Amino acid sequence: MTVSLEYQASCDTDIPTAATWAAFLLMCLGMFMAILDIQVVATSLPTIQGALRISPDAMSWIQTAYLIAEVIAIPLTGLLTRVFTLRWLFAGAVGLFTLASIGCALSGSFAVLLAFRVVQGFSGGVLIPAVFSAVFLLFPPRLHAVATTIGGVVAVLAPTIGPVVGGFITETWSWPWLFLINVIPGVVAALATPRLLPRHDTDLAELAKLDARVLILVALALACLETGLKQAPQHGWLSPLSAGLLLTGAIGIGLAIRRTLGAAHPVVRLSAFRRRSFAVGCVLSFCLGVGLFGSVYLMPVFLAFARDRDAFEIGTIMLVTGVAQLIAAPFAVYLESRLGACWLTAAGFALFALGLGLSAFQPRLAGFDEMFWPQIVRGVAIMFCLLPPTRIALGSLPEAEVADASGLFNLMRNLGGAIGIALIDTILYGRVIGYAENFRDRLLAGDVTAAQAIGLSTKMFLNRPAGPPDEATVAFVRPMVEKASLALCVNEAWAMLACVALVGLLLVPFARDTTGVKR
Repeated sequence: MTVSLEYQASCDTDIPTAATWAAFLLMCLGMFMAILDIQVVATSLPTIQGALRISPDAMSWIQTAYLIAEVIAIPLTGLLTRVFTLRWLFAGAVGLFTLASIGCALSGSFAVLLAFRVVQGFSGGVLIPAVFSAVFLLFPPRLHAVATTIGGVVAVLAPTIGPVVGGFITETWSWPWLFLINVIPGVVAALATPRLLPRHDTDLAELAKLDARVLILVALALACLETGLKQAPQHGWLSPLSAGLLLTGAIGIGLAIRRTLGAAHPVVRLSAFRRRSFAVGCVLSFCLGVGLFGSVYLMPVFLAFARDRDAFEIGTIMLVTGVAQLIAAPFAVYLESRLGACWLTAAGFALFALGLGLSAFQPRLAGFDEMFWPQIVRGVAIMFCLLPPTRIALGSLPEAEVADASGLFNLMRNLGGAIGIALIDTILYGRVIGYAENFRDRLLAGDVTAAQAIGLSTKMFLNRPAGPPDEATVAFVRPMVEKASLALCVNEAWAMLACVALVGLLLVPFARDTTGVKR
């Protein structure tokens, strides 16, 4: 590849130009749009369902279509970077994302919306690993920590503030504005980044060498895996549909890996896995994904269904995590340069496990006050769990491997999130009925502690009429039992997430600290 004279001079002096920083910040803006889009749409699914007359069973596919397309795009980012270069890949992806957003806003039917959500998801999936590739391709090693932190803050802040933004837009304007907010920043990023990013030669000939069968196999396998994870909690992990999808996905990925390892021009370069630091970094990214996406999913579930909070109220409570992340970011940069990546990663996962574990003991009526300190601990921990593992995984790789490795690294985090949410839903679907039946039996037996546990007045419970409860009493008590049962299941899910974070902590000693290593 030929590099522009301006960029070459920048590399020689080891000082990134203002244009390089501006381009990187615009790339972060594009990534922010792609991640935020998932959350703001999630908060307004009922509104979209009513407007387009979508059946309740089909409503979730608005999100699933996006996520499947995203998870397919992420590992292909390395190939697309080699073909189009980082400059044109980002500009094309953010431009396509913006056009798809307009298409979503103007959709008059479910089918049209679904088609544009697929385009949105694929183009948005490219933007995320492209940013983390840019960290190691645009900046010298001494600035990797700063650039990674900027990208990391954007990546974890977007899902945190998503409920606030989505709730505000839904209550203030109309659902098409969930997508139209992407237009202005998308146009600016698409037009400006080609002028700011370094110029390299495209390699369209790489497409002619592409193994189309492996590409199709990877896409189908990841789609089956994502769909299977979505279906398993509700239909059962061993149901024919779920087990078939998951098994097909696993076999497809295995076949794709086998064919890729022997290919002269692989769709995804897997050579980075030969490095222990990268392999362990990917597993740490997976563990972070389970806890990060799981916590962002669990809090709205609890607050919406157990506490009857609306989207805007949920968003304001969850902002605590975002504020903690912003405050912790500069400290993460400072400590990483002094403690080393491994020590800071260990501290991060220990704190993350603590923050998740604290939520496992939250009371049935938990609100802002009870959720405040666990969110503070998790917000600080997330920054310590994101920056150092990224450096461990990608910091010592040759430049030619960075783009593919970044895609795989980010894919592991997304797969961790998908599996984490599936495990959470398994707990919620599988355990809530058992807790509800236990409460019912105890209440019928006259157990006062059961009445107190669901929030029923002790006086009312003790002075109830003799005999079986009437329909009015059952209708009054049932919502209380359901909310109390859900709260107990949520606490179990928090404990599960804490255990995954502890697994990450135990894996840290196997990672080789690559802080300061230059390519």
